[in-house]
Amino acid sequence: MRIDKLSKEILEKISEKFELHQEVSFYNTKKVVDAFRAHRVSEYYFSGSSGYGYADQGRDSLGDIYAEIFGVEKALVRSQFVSGTHALSTALFGVLRPGDELLAVTGAPYDTLQTVIGATRKQAGSLTEHGILYKEVALKDGVPDLAAIKQAMNSKTKIVHIQRSRGYADRKTLSVEEIGAICAIVKRYRKNCICFVDNCYGEFTEKTEPTQVGADLIAGSLIKNPGGGLAPSGAYIAGRSELVDMAARHLTAPGLGDQMGATLGIIHRLMYQGLFLAPHVTLQAIKSAIYAAGLFEKLGYKVSPCVNDFRSDIIQCIALDTPETLQAFCQAIQRNSPVDGHVMPIPGQMPGYNDPVIMAAGTFVQGASIELSADGPMREPYNVYLQGGLTFEHSVLALSSAARDIIG
Repeated sequence: MRIDKLSKEILEKISEKFELHQEVSFYNTKKVVDAFRAHRVSEYYFSGSSGYGYADQGRDSLGDIYAEIFGVEKALVRSQFVSGTHALSTALFGVLRPGDELLAVTGAPYDTLQTVIGATRKQAGSLTEHGILYKEVALKDGVPDLAAIKQAMNSKTKIVHIQRSRGYADRKTLSVEEIGAICAIVKRYRKNCICFVDNCYGEFTEKTEPTQVGADLIAGSLIKNPGGGLAPSGAYIAGRSELVDMAARHLTAPGLGDQMGATLGIIHRLMYQGLFLAPHVTLQAIKSAIYAAGLFEKLGYKVSPCVNDFRSDIIQCIALDTPETLQAFCQAIQRNSPVDGHVMPIPGQMPGYNDPVIMAAGTFVQGASIELSADGPMREPYNVYLQGGLTFEHSVLALSSAARDIIG
């Protein structure tokens, strides 16, 4: 009964916090609908193609729609991308050449990208193995160190990598405005340097995207925000046309680029429909994160962001202090999931991660973090990273159950 009472109190207090995010959702929904109308989306776009996928108008128009929404020249949207990391890797390998330098300016990138880079975590086939130079600029007091970024750039620096979301790091997510400030300092001193943003978890959380404040290239996963909970796989790369073309040639082959890639029937309809739903579903995820912040802060746990903090992605971090509490939280989320609710998650080694990770993801699309999910590495301070929520109501039920399990 204590949690039920507390939940009701939290819901009453946070309802006014939803207004700003509701406004953003309306704005982005209009942007999506306008783009669909401008590109004359028709039912035959959903039929898909087979084999080589030549002249697939539905595929090509989806890329054009993404480009319009993100305010860029071109976008590559494909189910052939196996993950967001694959899209990021494709863009990096497509653009960088031996002797070029990749400069990460938001500290160490997310775990799985570190194996792509291969500087601190050696991996066959990595960027460094192919002769790409790599350097990092740490955050200063949790925010980008613009002076240090200026000092770190040199004539070999070809790409500045900006990670929008926190990943498994103990830092806040960057706002689009903060990303714009990084791009401005880069362009002021190295105008030909490419600003590349890992946009995962951030799409449709604000009215603008990084490409509208100076980013040359962005990438993200379709089983996160832009897939709207329906896209069964895939990712996108968007930005300046010559850069997207370079990435496309790495995805397929030189001479083929973005002219090929079958869309295979129903998958394509789900990618379109998911994009249509994406602003609304992203709103559900943000509301879920705000509720989690309010509930677990009230229970005495450190949360980030806090209830009143600005949000530029869908991730909610909760420091659960002990491995037992982290495991209990994830098991409660799994138990209250619509799929595989009978499964008991336990920590285990996963490709691309240093520490054992526990993941709760009872999702309709395997691993889809726009659906309610929770995961975290088994290391201090035993943070859980909550994301997603196709419906706010489901999130409230699952999070309240997790709170009951933790407090006993």
